[in-house]
Amino acid sequence: MIKNKVDIITMGCSKNLIDSERLLRRLEAKGYAVSHDPEEPDGEYVVVNTCGFIGDAKEESVNMLLELGELKADGRIGSIVVMGCLSERYRNELPDEMPEIDRWYGKFDWDAFVNGLPDLKNADRPRDWERKLTTPPHSAYLKISEGCNRFCAFCAIPLITGRHTSRPIEEIASEVRDLVSRGVKEFNVIAQDLSSYGMDFDGKHHLAELIDTIADIPGVEWIRLHYAYPADFPMDILDVMARRDNVCKYLDIALQHISDNQLKAMRRHIDKESTIKLLDEIRRLVPGIKIRTTLMVGFPGETEQDFEELLDFVRTQRFDRMGAFAYSEEDDTYAAMNYEDNVPDDVKQSRLDRLMALQQSIAEEESEKIVGHRVRLLVDSKEGGELVCRSQWDSPEVDLEYHVAGSDAQPGDFIMAEITDADIFDFQAREVK
Repeated sequence: MIKNKVDIITMGCSKNLIDSERLLRRLEAKGYAVSHDPEEPDGEYVVVNTCGFIGDAKEESVNMLLELGELKADGRIGSIVVMGCLSERYRNELPDEMPEIDRWYGKFDWDAFVNGLPDLKNADRPRDWERKLTTPPHSAYLKISEGCNRFCAFCAIPLITGRHTSRPIEEIASEVRDLVSRGVKEFNVIAQDLSSYGMDFDGKHHLAELIDTIADIPGVEWIRLHYAYPADFPMDILDVMARRDNVCKYLDIALQHISDNQLKAMRRHIDKESTIKLLDEIRRLVPGIKIRTTLMVGFPGETEQDFEELLDFVRTQRFDRMGAFAYSEEDDTYAAMNYEDNVPDDVKQSRLDRLMALQQSIAEEESEKIVGHRVRLLVDSKEGGELVCRSQWDSPEVDLEYHVAGSDAQPGDFIMAEITDADIFDFQAREVK
């Protein structure tokens, strides 16, 4: 165990990662040595930023805490500190079940941990949005709001994060300028509900205004949008995407399902006809856009007819990027309190497998179409003399990678490349001058 060292382990999504990065920055300002996601924790304090979104994520967080409890018992680490979504949601139950944990914080009060530590050096407190990046230095996530007002039947996020609260445009712009001064070129804009940005200001959409403001900042090369909601979608953002060269032609919009029966039961506030019309408008107004979506199978009441309707929808839409998961009941949600989880697990898994097999075949066909095309790539890393890159249509960690050999470019550089080969998950390319 190393005194005055804090290890931080982040579970779950990129929104959690930003909270961990803010914590790292505050701890460094107080003079503590910090590490993020160490292979072998050895700090005087180990902070776990937990996820509480779905059953598998909660189980992963709990297992991590149990493993750390064993390290603590062996004297290899000091105090275990818990923060994040899981502890926010179950902070009254978990302390009694896990006595090996020393301190519990939720998603919004973790700063109390930092304030309770003695200062090891005199330094000004960082601004609230300042953070120590854990991503490659040329790329950063940018959280523009917290919370959600949608209350979909299956989702526990509003129970954890509370009501939707947007950050002021001026504050976000200040953060972007600071990150640009440190070498960041790519900004992956995230929120639980991107579509509602600014609605809590005055009842109007302000996402287009925000993205236009960020796009004006010198040094911002790519802006990519994640986690839009289809109902009450801010259509004016499409003009910004079409008009601004540094706004990626990429949109992550979770649709969940397409049958009216399921959309109504899920409380998605939109129907099939409106969903298809929205997708048509997005593609018409932003030529060349690639859409990533997330779909759910096995929600209570999903019939085979509902599922076949979903398959037909995916065949027709041919999404460029898609993820899917099987429904799992979450405590205190509308679905848990009002519906019977009546789709057997083996049926859920079978439907998930069929859906993803269909998407894989679509993705393979679409990838083959761009072999021979030239694309602008951002170099993420260099591995064994080969560049690992992404295009504007590929978000970090979840989308495709491009492998380029024989180039002297470095991480953070942009290059032009010709696609020479494609498979399921990535491309081979060669640099062109």
